[in-house]
Amino acid sequence: MKKLLINLLLLVVAISSIGCTSVNQPQSADYLRIHIRANSNLDVDQDIKYNVKDSVVAALTPLLQGVESKEQAMSIVQNNLDYLEAVADKSLKAQGANYCSRARLVKEDFPTRHYGNLTLESGVYDALIIELGSGSGDNWWCVVFPPLCFVSRKNGENMQYKSLIVEITEKIKRWLK
Repeated sequence: MKKLLINLLLLVVAISSIGCTSVNQPQSADYLRIHIRANSNLDVDQDIKYNVKDSVVAALTPLLQGVESKEQAMSIVQNNLDYLEAVADKSLKAQGANYCSRARLVKEDFPTRHYGNLTLESGVYDALIIELGSGSGDNWWCVVFPPLCFVSRKNGENMQYKSLIVEITEKIKRWLK
């Protein structure tokens, strides 16, 4: 009987969440993505990409502190493209790379991607693209707004996204034990 009750509650939660996801799921228009594209897929270029990523994220974090809208984030990024290129180029030079970066803010078509519990469906997104050299290697990606890769506005904690459905399900399981 207890197992039947658990399964019934889980079914109700699952069915309830289906109706909510289409209403509450942010659309591609709600995100500003960031992609840092490596020069190539050679290990050295992939390592360089991750070091550039660290430098770029460190540079963007204070710029985006307190940003409350995607439009505001896009404006800040657009006004700092030269700065972001300079940050990336400094990192490239320090690593001995013989190529430069190119930063631009564009609309691009992206495939479905997963970031922890968050899924960004395929579609056209606004994105900060930083190409390193030819930009033909695998990319590192994240989201500038809302700030998935950056420091949150509260106490310098890292942002962490949670699934309300999973939390409710876990509470029901603990309650029924």
